[in-house]
Amino acid sequence: MKKRILVTGGAGFIGSFLCEKLIQEGHNVICCDNFYTGNKENLSKVLDNKNFELLRHDITFPLYVEVDQIFNFACPASPVHYQNDPVQTVKTCVHGAINMLGLAKRTNARIMQASTSEIYGDPEIHPQKETYKGAVSIEGPRACYDEGKRCAETIFWDYERQHKIDIKVIRIFNTFGPRMQPNDGRVVSNFIIQALTNKDITVYGKGDQTRSFCYIDDLVSGILLMMKSKNFSGPLNLGNPSEISILELAQEIIDLTDSKSKIIFENLPVDDPQQRCPDITLAKKKLDWTPKFDREIGLKKTIKYFELLLRQGTI
Repeated sequence: MKKRILVTGGAGFIGSFLCEKLIQEGHNVICCDNFYTGNKENLSKVLDNKNFELLRHDITFPLYVEVDQIFNFACPASPVHYQNDPVQTVKTCVHGAINMLGLAKRTNARIMQASTSEIYGDPEIHPQKETYKGAVSIEGPRACYDEGKRCAETIFWDYERQHKIDIKVIRIFNTFGPRMQPNDGRVVSNFIIQALTNKDITVYGKGDQTRSFCYIDDLVSGILLMMKSKNFSGPLNLGNPSEISILELAQEIIDLTDSKSKIIFENLPVDDPQQRCPDITLAKKKLDWTPKFDREIGLKKTIKYFELLLRQGTI
């Protein structure tokens, strides 16, 4: 059944792929973005589609549209960007959630909150289950994002209880692929650009901290399955449980790019998590979802994307 769907943050890395997939499924899609970190070029495949509409709008202000579903993905997600304006980051998380829930209440729309693995903080259990309450600093430089997302989840649960809103909450773990921003400070994009330009690859600490990287296509499939699911609000981890140390990742990217880069070490940032890996037992049970893309395949696709940007001189 054709739906009218709002995607906030739709010009971003994840949001743009989501918009494309929803258009492919035959829906009318409204993309809302204030372009703080989003990029109109990410939407080049759908901009001229008759079922697509682009709005420049900041969700810290109310939005008045008629929709059947809302994917709330608006928020800077990399430390470089959310720490640049921490107050606005909190406003986007909290005021944005309130405004989108208000819209969902008025239109009787199902609404999904793009939460994050960052709500677990520097976790004391491994891998992280949805039942884990987290170990988050409320005063550190990452708190604007971590606590902002935690508060947004709280508001979602309260709207479900108090107003019977049809909600979905997903917790997204590290995701990578084409359209990642080259300047957002994320480890995959950083390492690839440094390797392609034969510059020193910067590893923080000893590089023994671990991450689990999910390819964008796998994440989007999980998002859509969750939105279509019945009688289950979440929270739900979405990510790839295949774990790798940051030092191993750096060497893997050097090998894949045949780079002459050397690995150098710098001090670990404040509150940087030592381990980050999703327990996806619930996703398997509720959605029959598991990631399909091998990390190496995803990295090769992402490397090709950044090679193109370098040839074009856009980075």
